[in-house]
Amino acid sequence: MPSVKATGVAAALLTAALCGVAAGAPGPHASIRVLTIRYRAWNGRVRAAYVELPAWYGPGDNPPIPLVISPHGRGVPARDNVRFWGDLPAVGGFAVVNPEGQGRRLTLYSWGDPGEISDLARMPAIVRRALPWLRLARHRTYAIGGSMGGQEALLLVARHPRELAGAISFDADTNLALRYRDFGHVGAERGLRPLVRYEVGGTPSSDPRGYAVRSPLDAARRIAFSGVPLEIWWSVRDRIVTNQRLNSGALFRRIVELNPAAPVLGFVGSWRHTAEMWYFRRLPLALATIGLLPPSAAHPEAHAVLPGPFAPPLRPERPSL
Repeated sequence: MPSVKATGVAAALLTAALCGVAAGAPGPHASIRVLTIRYRAWNGRVRAAYVELPAWYGPGDNPPIPLVISPHGRGVPARDNVRFWGDLPAVGGFAVVNPEGQGRRLTLYSWGDPGEISDLARMPAIVRRALPWLRLARHRTYAIGGSMGGQEALLLVARHPRELAGAISFDADTNLALRYRDFGHVGAERGLRPLVRYEVGGTPSSDPRGYAVRSPLDAARRIAFSGVPLEIWWSVRDRIVTNQRLNSGALFRRIVELNPAAPVLGFVGSWRHTAEMWYFRRLPLALATIGLLPPSAAHPEAHAVLPGPFAPPLRPERPSL
């Protein structure tokens, strides 16, 4: 990977302006810059996406680099999703696109809407069109997200496997009908039930197919035979997705049952919801395991949870619950 440098940055900003792309707020690290692009969602509405790049990357120095599609979590603005990544795009030499998203009715609460998944699959083409000087490496597109973003990354694997070289989900909800029921048991989340009904179009009883199409667990067979290297991370103490044994845990077990040779790894631990999906926590480990970072870049304290070598193909591991 080229060393960090300033060459081409000024030209890149000028090109971005000429392309109608605004330079976003500076990234959390000097080695990263963030560009804001616009795209037209499946329903015709204009939405923003935030593209993170190594600071040295620009029209004058633009080797092909991998792209990570990172859908945001429930109620989390896409701009805030940028913070998870820290300086990792510079360390690994890859780009990250954080789309604003658009569900059937809602933006921050898309919950795996089919139109939203189609938009995520279009992100490489959208980024190329908005930033024509950005060269994306062929067959090096990844989907990585946490919570609802993890749900949507998993659905992207199920529906567009040929577009992906790998995927990672952190603390994802995989059974939307179960989540709807769980919302009624958590006082702070009871208000989410009307939002789910508005977004999906009904309740699990009145529209079971609407919930199934948004649930990775219902797409377990397609995921199991997708051939996409996959990491599923979940916590036994998750207080947001309160029943992870029946969400991410259930999906992992089902994938292994359906296809024991599936390239899937399960990481089980005890942490707060999505607390490990940070550049200073175990996100570097997850990226190293799937091949986006060198092993030396993984957080030292994270090595103990790795069940195998830092090299694809990934091998299935039984979780201990």
